[in-house]
Amino acid sequence: MSNTVYAALSKQAGLSKELNSVANNIANASTAGYRREGMLFSEYVRALGPQDRSISQANVGGHYFDATPGAVTQTGGMFDVAIDGEGYFLVETPFGERLTRQGSFMLNAEGQLVTSAGHRVLGDGGSPIAIPPEATSITIAQDGSIAADGAPIGKLGLVTVEPTALAREGANLLRAEEEYREVEFPKLRQGFIEESNVNTVLEVSRLIEVQRAYEMGQQLLKDEDERISKTVDAMRRR
Repeated sequence: MSNTVYAALSKQAGLSKELNSVANNIANASTAGYRREGMLFSEYVRALGPQDRSISQANVGGHYFDATPGAVTQTGGMFDVAIDGEGYFLVETPFGERLTRQGSFMLNAEGQLVTSAGHRVLGDGGSPIAIPPEATSITIAQDGSIAADGAPIGKLGLVTVEPTALAREGANLLRAEEEYREVEFPKLRQGFIEESNVNTVLEVSRLIEVQRAYEMGQQLLKDEDERISKTVDAMRRR
């Protein structure tokens, strides 16, 4: 296989991953709390000989999540909470603790605060938050403190981690690949929901750009294959 093919294939592999990432962003443009994902590319250069010739290959070195806040929509829901600034809610799943920005909560059969997927929301001490069944009014303060009819019952846990240390699990759950830390000064808004931070126009433009680059790479591979075939045929006729 020629060096041209190796270089082109490495580029195509990276573009394929970015196509999937951009398409996923567009598909979740209306998913509350969704964080836009991007790819981080790097270049690997290797010398081929003493004549200072070299070959370079593209590589997807990692990914990141855009920390830009999404638009906030007022819902008036008692258990709807939007994060104003940095941080993620901490939730309990069958696979361990996960992070999310989607704050459309509800109560399960045990009176515990859960996500729309049924995952229990954890307080700042790592325990589930139980709402008294007789409570008629629930207030959630800016710092996450929860009160039932004026009496404190718990506090929402808010944590943060580097964007490059997150891995996506589904549309709204993120797994921290390094230790997260508590947000020192959380800012929450009860009765609001944070929308996706995806800019559909920019993502569609990026999708077209990546598709064109991928098609050009495919054409290059096709042309190189034809060149090699013609070379082999010419050598056979000698």
